[in-house]
Amino acid sequence: MSISTAEQDFAAALKSIARNPDIKSRLLQSPELHRILSRAARRFTAGDRREPAVGTAAALAGRGYAVSLEHIGENTGSEPECELAVQEFSRLIDACVKQGLNSRISLDLSHIGLSLDRGLALRNLTALAEKASAAGLQLFVSMEEAAKTSSILDVYREAAERSANLGITLQAQLPRSLGDLTLLKDAPGAVRIVKGAYQEPEGVSIPRSGQLDARYLELVGLALEQGKQTSIATHDRNLIREADARGYVRHPLAELEMLYGIVPESARDWKESGVSTRIYVTYGEEWYLYLCHRIAEHPPNLYDAVTDMIRGGSSVLEAY
Repeated sequence: MSISTAEQDFAAALKSIARNPDIKSRLLQSPELHRILSRAARRFTAGDRREPAVGTAAALAGRGYAVSLEHIGENTGSEPECELAVQEFSRLIDACVKQGLNSRISLDLSHIGLSLDRGLALRNLTALAEKASAAGLQLFVSMEEAAKTSSILDVYREAAERSANLGITLQAQLPRSLGDLTLLKDAPGAVRIVKGAYQEPEGVSIPRSGQLDARYLELVGLALEQGKQTSIATHDRNLIREADARGYVRHPLAELEMLYGIVPESARDWKESGVSTRIYVTYGEEWYLYLCHRIAEHPPNLYDAVTDMIRGGSSVLEAY
């Protein structure tokens, strides 16, 4: 689904603001602005802490959804901070086991060390994969900016040789992803196909367009042809309908995956029609960038965000 030039300009501007540390600091250091923005973030996250997030995921699982959980964070700046992140993911795995929740655990490699040292990220990912495997859970590596893609895939491939419960995300907006998926043909893990939410330099990515939709569907088709468990991760109704027409959505190896708080009625409709549907639930204090990305990738989300800022957040869970 293509978007207008005005929406593309808005999304680009918002992504630039989101990654400006001075603007972020000024906004979040203001108690009033922090309170107002956090109201909007509540629509798209399950709060700051682990316990409510696991509770939300358990409620969704009770309604027939598969779930993913992520403790939000990226570009961690020191080794002690990386260790704290690893500890939180470890506790998240424990909480899922205690709850009897068969959740997928997702993370950014830069949250656990990739921005500092490749070896640190590999050690931390391997340790978490081993713990998740022992708990019968799947661990999924998210994709980040294009400049990190090669490093992320290198770490993933090495870790996946030891842990078959690891999965990887690929962005359709990156032209290289088709070749990357081909190279991952013999890797044992599952794959998640997303359009991609990061702002990239001109020429590095495919803009929102019919071309991007075609590439997205090509990637999904190839992943299923390779025999991979495949998450069709998009909220684009037209794209999902086309994927369904091609037999992808109801394929035995496929599932729809949608972010918590975004078009819950669509997720409910697909789930009730018999389609395996997963909801991606996030939590943590680093919600600012996540909020900006959710609005930037689909500008109409701004309407809900502003409403929540003024009135306070509504119960998103009820919509599922």
